[in-house]
Amino acid sequence: MTLDAATFLSVDLPALLAALFACLSCALVGNFLVLRRQALMGDAISHAVLPGIVAGFLVAGTRDTVPMLAGALTAALVAGVMIELVRRLGRVEAGAAMGVVFTGLFALGVVLIEQGPARQIDLDADCVLYGQLEAILWLAPNGWSDLTDPALWATLPRQVVQLVAVFALCLVIILIFLKELTLVCFDPALADTLGLKSGLVQHGIVGLAALAAIAAFEAVGSILVIAMLICPAATARLYTDRMGTQLVVSLLVGGVTGLGGYALAAFGPSLLGYDMAVNAAGSIAVLAGVILGLSILLAPRYGVLARATGRAMRGAAA
Repeated sequence: MTLDAATFLSVDLPALLAALFACLSCALVGNFLVLRRQALMGDAISHAVLPGIVAGFLVAGTRDTVPMLAGALTAALVAGVMIELVRRLGRVEAGAAMGVVFTGLFALGVVLIEQGPARQIDLDADCVLYGQLEAILWLAPNGWSDLTDPALWATLPRQVVQLVAVFALCLVIILIFLKELTLVCFDPALADTLGLKSGLVQHGIVGLAALAAIAAFEAVGSILVIAMLICPAATARLYTDRMGTQLVVSLLVGGVTGLGGYALAAFGPSLLGYDMAVNAAGSIAVLAGVILGLSILLAPRYGVLARATGRAMRGAAA
């Protein structure tokens, strides 16, 4: 298989960058959802923002970032309120409340997509599920030497710029408030005793997760958002008990998954002799699941094999 520089820079590089920063953003924020045992919240957010995104387009008549982001954030806030109302009024546990709300809102979003002006643009069920990584093009560069021109980078696709900005924002906020976030995740009662409102911090965590999910939604779709909010953080948790190390490991897993999954989707079938490619977002999500599955088995301390070996050695010693 031959791939010239112009084709790679125009077709594959922007998709790789979008996949990378979508995975990094979701992986970074997902740590706090996993530590608070609220992984289902990532699923709820990624589904609940759909009607907001569609409503933002229907109101503004454009796919510009601001109206669709505003609609998605509004939908995320509405979903949070509805989950709390269902939990309190229905007297059901939080997981059931989230399941009821996000499935209902996601269904509403699908109905809105199939009606009216939304059908006239590239906003359909496939886009919602799988994203549009393959449709992110950067036509400005013609060769590697063009990348040395600073003005060229100003022409990066909107999705890539948006994802880089969101990742940078999430990283800065988490680094600034890392101690507070860590305390609330591990001991919310102590946090409240020390005057740190754990409920407010929790809303902040959900807000960051919503921001990461919304930014990644258009490029990679809801399936990849769910996988990347959960899998890298859950994988990292199997390897360390230290918060800083977990953040680093989750970012490494997210980066490897994003780049590796796209490479497998775009180039893997060709290397095997098939004249085709597979969906990039789906391939990234599958790779994230495979890495998590292998880690569950092989992690040196918390893996299934390590724990079984430890039990066997203790039994033999006894």
